[in-house]
Amino acid sequence: MSAYTGSPASVPAADGDAAIAISVVIPTYRRFELLSRCLTAIAAQDFPAEHFEIIIADDDAPSARSNLLREWIERQFAHPPGRPSVRYVPVTQTQGPAGARNRGWQEARGTVIAFTDDDTIPDRAWLSAGWAAIAEGLDATAGAIQMPLAKRPTDYERNSAGLSNAEFATANCFVRRAALAAVGGFDERFTAAWREDSDLQFSLIERGCLCGYAPQAIVVHPVRPARWGVSISQQRKILFDALLFKKHRRRYRERIRSAPPWRYYLIVSSALIATIAALLHVRWLLVFAALVWAALTLRFCLERLAGNSRAWTHVLEMIVTSIVLPPLAVYWRLRGAARFRVLFL
Repeated sequence: MSAYTGSPASVPAADGDAAIAISVVIPTYRRFELLSRCLTAIAAQDFPAEHFEIIIADDDAPSARSNLLREWIERQFAHPPGRPSVRYVPVTQTQGPAGARNRGWQEARGTVIAFTDDDTIPDRAWLSAGWAAIAEGLDATAGAIQMPLAKRPTDYERNSAGLSNAEFATANCFVRRAALAAVGGFDERFTAAWREDSDLQFSLIERGCLCGYAPQAIVVHPVRPARWGVSISQQRKILFDALLFKKHRRRYRERIRSAPPWRYYLIVSSALIATIAALLHVRWLLVFAALVWAALTLRFCLERLAGNSRAWTHVLEMIVTSIVLPPLAVYWRLRGAARFRVLFL
C-alpha cells in the first residue's frame, strides 16, 4: 500500500482543485451541540484547510433532525477560503457507528482517513501529528485520548475513562484508505459502539498492515453525564465481545480478556444453588450458598467503590447494580455465544 508521504503543501492538484490528503470521518446521532463543538476544533487545525475535508455520517437519517443537521452544515460550512469543506452523508441502510464510518470513508477523497467521535475536542495539531505518523510508513495509527476525571469519579466515569488506555480506538485513529479497503472496512455486525475498533485493528494486523501509536495526535474526550444505573443497560455490549472472540480468538485472549469472568459465574452459581436449596428445604446448603453469594457480591461492590465517589446516590447505585450486573453479564455472554455460534464464556 502506498500513499503520499511528503509535506501536505506538496500534495498534487486533482481535478483542478487542491488534492485532499486527509478525510476526517465523524459518525453522529442526535448530538448536535457536541458535534458543533467538535467541528469548531477541527476547523481550527494547523493542517492546511485545502488539504483535508470533514465528512459527517449521520446515523439518524432520514428524520426531521437530520434535515436540520444537513441545513446547518450547508449554512455554517459553505467552504469559504481558509476553511475545510464539510460534507453531510446520510446513513440509511445500516445502524450503528461501524456502518456510519463505512459510509463516511467510502465517500472520502483523502488517501488517509482520520476517525473521531462527535463528542471529542481534537487538539489543534491533531491532523498534523497523525499525518506525520502515517508518513513514516504506517498503515494505521492510534492517537492519544485524554479523558479528564474528577478526584473521586463515579464508577461509570472511571470505566469510561478506560478508553484513554485503549490500544486502538476510533475516537482517535488514522488509517490509510487502501488499508481500509483491503480489510473491507468495519464489520457492520458491530451495531453498538463497542469492539468494532478492536476488530478493525486485529483485521489490519492479520492482513500484514503496520499499526502504530502517535502520542502527539491528541483528542480530549470529556466523559458525558449518564443516568443512574447506566451500567445495567451497558451490559448488552457484551454481545459484541462474543463476535470479536469468534473472529480473533487468540488476540482477544491476549489483548482484551485473558480468561472468562469466573467471579460472575461463581456469583450466579451460588445464587442459583441458594434458590434450589430453598425450594428443596435444604437449610445448610441454602445458608452456605447465600453466604458465598453475599461475600462475593460485597467484595465486587467494594472494589467498584474504591477510590470513587462517596455520594450516597452513587453508593446506592453501586449496591443495586453490583447485585444486578453479574447475572446480566452472564446472560449477555451466553446470548452472544448463541447468536454468533461460538463457545464463549
